[in-house]
Amino acid sequence: MTFTTPALDPRTAALLVMDYQQGILASLPGLANPDALLSRVAGAIADMRAHGATIAYVRVGFTEADWAAIPPANKTFSFIGRQHLMHHEEPDTAFHHQLAPEPGDITVRKTRYGALSTTDLDRQLRDRGITTLVIAGITTSGVVLSTVTDAADRDYQLYVLSDGVTDPDPQAHQNLMTSIFPRLAHIIDTAELRSLLHESHPDRAKTGTA
Repeated sequence: MTFTTPALDPRTAALLVMDYQQGILASLPGLANPDALLSRVAGAIADMRAHGATIAYVRVGFTEADWAAIPPANKTFSFIGRQHLMHHEEPDTAFHHQLAPEPGDITVRKTRYGALSTTDLDRQLRDRGITTLVIAGITTSGVVLSTVTDAADRDYQLYVLSDGVTDPDPQAHQNLMTSIFPRLAHIIDTAELRSLLHESHPDRAKTGTA
């Protein structure tokens, strides 16, 4: 059986650029060719912008109150709280300069894995009439997994950019991309995203009109 990737309407779509932060990129052991990864995501951002889609940036960062509110039962984030890591004003928690937000973009700060769980991102997306999400983020087993499962439960149409997500554990990345995510999302790469955008609105990139 042949499955056709559904059309993508940029007027109701948002690209989520998640956790592409200076410190997170620097901390990933063995990340293969980060410059190429950043270049691909920057290209996806440019393609989505050219067709009038929404760009939403998500980063993780903590205030002193956020640290204090993390319960000991949370294995990952209680450690971050005890060690006072990733303060939201530290340069390492800023978005990578190659993927900087522009005026009119959505930007949110989160304190857990998922982009929707500790932010008002869902409300902001709904307010703009967004029903489709294109996912780019690091890591595949962290923010991407959490966001995809949450967004699927909220009935968004989902596309995961296979070359816009990465993980320090290649096996975990492969299992998610081939076994888990295809049940919840359409798996495409940045080249296919460009084709889908042009097929949906072939004149928009040229005219800049809605």
